Amino acid sequence: MVNTVGSYENKHWQKKWIPIKNSLQLTKKQKELIYGSLLGDGTMRLGKGAINANFKIEHGLMQKEYVEWKYKIIQPFVFTKPKISYRSDENGNKYAKSWWFRTIRHPVLTEIYHHFYSGEGYRTGRKLISSEIKYKLTPFALAVWIMDDGSYSNYKIDISTYSFSLSEIILLREYFQNLFTITINYYRDRDKGYRMYCNQEETKKLIKVIYPYIIPSMMYKIGFRNPVTTGSLHYAIAE
Repeated sequence: MVNTVGSYENKHWQKKWIPIKNSLQLTKKQKELIYGSLLGDGTMRLGKGAINANFKIEHGLMQKEYVEWKYKIIQPFVFTKPKISYRSDENGNKYAKSWWFRTIRHPVLTEIYHHFYSGEGYRTGRKLISSEIKYKLTPFALAVWIMDDGSYSNYKIDISTYSFSLSEIILLREYFQNLFTITINYYRDRDKGYRMYCNQEETKKLIKVIYPYIIPSMMYKIGFRNPVTTGSLHYAIAE
């Protein structure tokens, strides 16, 4: 059976596939989901000899609901449902590692790929942050990023940004301030790289921006045991 995800067009399914592919366009929400995911755990790949890029989501076994939520948003570009990824230990025993899915290759994804993987990123596969991020860092994209890479402790949110350089961290910090009036700081975490964080007051401001987009199973990322159902945010912080 032909696997259409990430494979080349061929005569067996070309007639069915091309009209579907040509009709696809990313919605604003789908784009923002990709932007937020690429700031976090999402990846894109333009394989050797491929014309267009695809987009991959992968999260831990406990985040199945989160993977399925992402899948539902970008489902028109995904031809196979989320599945479990398996690995083998040193003794050859197979174990479940994560939930994942991958989109088809498509020109609209290639455009995004070139924004995040241009220059050095094209050669190394490392995602790069440029001034273009100011057009992509919407509240929804920011919420996705926090759900991917944020953590909450002592009334503060911090973000794992180990893959970004110091200059990229400074650029992101600037846009947090300019776009959301949120002051975010950073620190060097030994030899791992840099982490960004908000103090308690700035964390409250960040939560107000992203709260409407945080799904129930990821509320712990912003310090809530359960979704707040009242009209105002009460900081029912999980301890």
